[in-house]
Amino acid sequence: MQKQRAYVGHHGPELLDDGTTRFRLWAPDAQSVSLIVVGAQTLPMTAAQDGWYSIEAPYGAGTLYRFLIDNELHVPDPASRAQAGDVHAPSLVVDTHNNYLWRNTGWLGRPWHETVLYETHVGLYGGFAAMEAHLAGLAELGVTAIELMPIAEFPGDRNWGYDGVLPYAPEAAYGSPEELKHLIDTAHGLGLMVFLDVVYNHFGPDGNYLGRYAKHFFRHDQQTPWGDGIDFRRREVRDFFIDNTLMWLMDYRFDGLRFDAVHAIPDRSFLTELAERVHATVEPGRHVHLVLENEDNRSSLLTQGFTAQWNDDGHNVLHALLTDESQGYYADYHQDSTTKLARFLGEGFIYQGQNNRRGESRGEPSAHLPPTSFVLFLQNHDQTGNRAFGDRLVTLADADALRAATAVLLLSPMVPLLFMGEEWGSRQPFLFFTSHHGELADAVREGRRNEFAEFSEFADEATRERIPDPNAVSTFEDSRPDFSACEQPGHAEWHALYRQLLSIRHAEIVPRLPGSAFLGCSVLGEAAVLARWQLGDGCQLRLELNLGEQAAPLPASSSAAQLLFASREANPDMHDQLPPRMAKLYLEKAK
Repeated sequence: MQKQRAYVGHHGPELLDDGTTRFRLWAPDAQSVSLIVVGAQTLPMTAAQDGWYSIEAPYGAGTLYRFLIDNELHVPDPASRAQAGDVHAPSLVVDTHNNYLWRNTGWLGRPWHETVLYETHVGLYGGFAAMEAHLAGLAELGVTAIELMPIAEFPGDRNWGYDGVLPYAPEAAYGSPEELKHLIDTAHGLGLMVFLDVVYNHFGPDGNYLGRYAKHFFRHDQQTPWGDGIDFRRREVRDFFIDNTLMWLMDYRFDGLRFDAVHAIPDRSFLTELAERVHATVEPGRHVHLVLENEDNRSSLLTQGFTAQWNDDGHNVLHALLTDESQGYYADYHQDSTTKLARFLGEGFIYQGQNNRRGESRGEPSAHLPPTSFVLFLQNHDQTGNRAFGDRLVTLADADALRAATAVLLLSPMVPLLFMGEEWGSRQPFLFFTSHHGELADAVREGRRNEFAEFSEFADEATRERIPDPNAVSTFEDSRPDFSACEQPGHAEWHALYRQLLSIRHAEIVPRLPGSAFLGCSVLGEAAVLARWQLGDGCQLRLELNLGEQAAPLPASSSAAQLLFASREANPDMHDQLPPRMAKLYLEKAK
């Protein structure tokens, strides 16, 4: 076992060797700041240049504290490492980062091409400690990385995590910092990487006091879906988030981060600086992966320190073909869907500068990137939970077509992401849930229901009233997967399929991924395509995919190939045709 020294950034408390603590706060709009030590004394903090206040006080780990702004407003530390309750409660000085004894001290992560992600919500397991019991099963299935939805302190005890307001503090309802470290340590012992979803584009609506004493943390000339944009032009603001990134990676030993909706962070130089700081700080030889969610499809960021991007284009066209849905953003993918399917499989992004339905140009060329630059998924928290009733894809799509799409997910050279419960065909919903109160709860409930007013099936107000209330405890409980169901009839078959496909992936695909490249994709017929990828050892991977209802003609093939997987049995007499709702993957050996 081994201790490590805590990463020391610019924001938040710093435990000193003599048992005292240095407290600091960037509050350029405050006239005075005092440190309130709960149950002890209130100490005036010293003003320094550029709006900083600081004090070294004779208090150590376990101290509860707040800041007093202008002798009138009590606030938690915005860089609190832990809370003694909810977001309005006192902050807590912790010594976890200096004292936790890591068991798997030789862990350096895993290379990116080995990644099979499993997105999950810690709260639905019952917290950090309860989640540990599920890790061995995921590793045995073939998952190599779990990805936690955001865990930064949010108001209440039920939330997706995107309402966080104290980004340095793990959510108290999930457990302590020590329990989070133990979860990560246990995962590493099983060969699992651990990723964390972080939100740097906004703060939640309840518990963020920064606007009171640091008004220029935000810029009023730039709006986001959540209000004023964050002003990344300011050094203190950049450091606030970069230090947060480094805390998760260095103190908690996360193997990677997923950055939520970076298209709402218009200052691109912030992102490139963040990546540079990360790669300059982590230990040599350690694998750390930075993954983007970016509706702008800025492929150039994937050559500037970022490992990969969630491929919403791939999900959206597959979803449109599997469900025939065309409302909302699926309208961009429903029209000319076969051509778009071919572009996604042959080049990565679909939108590489083309106009969307609103006439807006979106994206940059992507075919030059390795296929592993793209994280592919059939479901995730957004695509399931942002449906009115949290419908799982297994309840929306034809089973044969879904099996074919699952083969694409798990056997293409793109990096697959599963969403919790997907691997056994869970039919339980994953709903949008929060635990707000009062007027905010009313606003969230009505806002949620009004989001669907433009959809034809929800045009009637009475129908919208059936959409679950995000703040109801039942909404959260209904979203909790029944983990015992995976071996039951109707679920065991899906579980076996995922196990089989992941076994093939690790044996035949993963070792050949370094150096892989797109070779293009041709259209065979309606919803049917043939895609090829060059693998790093000289082999080629060939996908024959037909999500349509009619057989599609296949071109003559002159090379011998090993059939890796067929999603269902086909008539042997149809050797020159690809049956409907079927996928076949072949490995063509290097000559």
